Amino acid sequence: MSPRIKILPENLTNKIAAGEVVERPASVVKELVENSLDSGCREIIVEIEAGGRRLIRVTDDGCGMTREDALMAMERHATSKISSDEDLFALASLGFRGEALPSIASVSRFTLASRERGAIEGAEIYAEGGRIKEVKACGMAEGTVITVRNLFFNTPARLKFMKSAETEAGHVGDLLTRLAISRPEVRFTYLNDGRNVIRALNGSLEERVAALLGRTIATALHPVDLSVEGVRVQGLVARPDVSRSAASHLYTYINGRFIRDRVVQHAILQSYRNFLERGRYPVVILFIELPAGEVDVNVHPTKHEVRFRQQGVVHDVIQGAIEETLRPTPWLRTEPLPEAPAAPTRLAQDPSAERVAEVRELLVNYRPSPAPSRPLFQTMPAEAAPSSVSIEPAPALQPAARGYFSQLLVIGQFHASYILCQDGSDLVIIDQHAAHERVAFERLKAQYAAGGVEGQGLLFPETLELSHRESASVREREADLRRLGFDLDEFGGTTWLVKGTPRLLAGRDPLRLLRDTLEEFQSIGTNRSVTDAVEDILTRIACHSVVRGEHPLTVGEIQALFTQMDATDFSTNCPHGRPVLQRLTLAEVERMFKRI
Repeated sequence: MSPRIKILPENLTNKIAAGEVVERPASVVKELVENSLDSGCREIIVEIEAGGRRLIRVTDDGCGMTREDALMAMERHATSKISSDEDLFALASLGFRGEALPSIASVSRFTLASRERGAIEGAEIYAEGGRIKEVKACGMAEGTVITVRNLFFNTPARLKFMKSAETEAGHVGDLLTRLAISRPEVRFTYLNDGRNVIRALNGSLEERVAALLGRTIATALHPVDLSVEGVRVQGLVARPDVSRSAASHLYTYINGRFIRDRVVQHAILQSYRNFLERGRYPVVILFIELPAGEVDVNVHPTKHEVRFRQQGVVHDVIQGAIEETLRPTPWLRTEPLPEAPAAPTRLAQDPSAERVAEVRELLVNYRPSPAPSRPLFQTMPAEAAPSSVSIEPAPALQPAARGYFSQLLVIGQFHASYILCQDGSDLVIIDQHAAHERVAFERLKAQYAAGGVEGQGLLFPETLELSHRESASVREREADLRRLGFDLDEFGGTTWLVKGTPRLLAGRDPLRLLRDTLEEFQSIGTNRSVTDAVEDILTRIACHSVVRGEHPLTVGEIQALFTQMDATDFSTNCPHGRPVLQRLTLAEVERMFKRI
């Protein structure tokens, strides 16, 4: 009987290893750029074509390699980073396993050219599918150039899992943003299909953040610097109002290595717990430095996860550092306004001086009267044009006869937020915000199903600075965004011009909602469908379009709202699932007062 257990051939083991390291083009760029940073370079140039499927080229001016070292680097588990067990627990480099180059070479047509500093010539190695085909001398500048062509050419099944070229290019841009923030002293250039996407000159951390994340975010950041019990936390944290609906702008680094760690993220969110609403994430650039022996980075092939020897201490130091920055609310003006120069003294009997004093006293005591509130709902004949603040009812799904809500006897409002009604002998309490939100949501759904949400052009278009991944999402989902009522034009780089928004958002700030919309689109394909994402986006638009908090309503406005609710599906719950109404029977009320 032949044995069932066999030793796998080397080309198959290399492909298995590549499956762990090379997930997509951005994974290749990550491994190559980290090797460049470990080489002590001062400049890195990354070029891709067709989202990285056709070409990935990384050029650096680092220390370079000799011909022998370059050949050795093509072998598995060959590295210059560690040499003993002790080195594994005192890592100071980004790479250390020695798997990246052979894994990448096994699924591509791979060229490595390198020239050591001071050497007369360089060496060039060409490999195809993991097998070295040619080794020769070459003329080149000092440093290393690695070219990866036709990624996954010999594993066609992997190509099916790749996204569009725009999406893959966006992932590469986001990756380079994370790496470039960690090393502001290194120049970074990123070219996509010959177009310059990133050109980050060496400078300070603040300058690097402004160049990569935009001036809007940069002006909202405040420095953090605290060192306690051998743990140092420094970086930049943003005002609470500059928040995101996902953790995409949490840039956290351990000893210069970008990581996604639950302990670190929990500490950050805890420090913002009194500032951010639930479901929002802050913008944070945080560098945590601690002895190499206190953290284990050899946990996952991507090296994004770590383990701390004293995670409680690290958590508390991070939380304390951010809270110390946020506690005095540095984004508020604290300096006293300059005092006006003293008026020249006049004689008491001077009538002009008395008049000036009288006017000054009136100005001090002046309190402007509140502006009259505009009606939230308006009843109007069908032929009249809709008001900018009224909500048109969704297509009627019930008979034209008066529905449940229209037949309620309106008693009044409580706290300018709840409508009190009588239904026979029952007391009905209606949450006007939830009711209004459901009406707006159903109207938006009807418009979307009919071809597109009604949009409104902006008199003065606004500029919006996005991340590379968000910008790629705009290009890929431009048609969907237009159908949702957004009108955007590319302004240059990752900056976009917002020319129109959904009409229901007129008079409100739509940019935050637009960012949230892009986050929803980016989640498609991971754990949700397009339909789910669109419904969540329409829910957000409806929520942002209605008045929150206290808002007095006239009887006519309440009746208009009830008429629209009668023509709306699921009118007893808002789009988030919260109830629109609560009912108290007469027996329950009498029980409260001990009558029965």
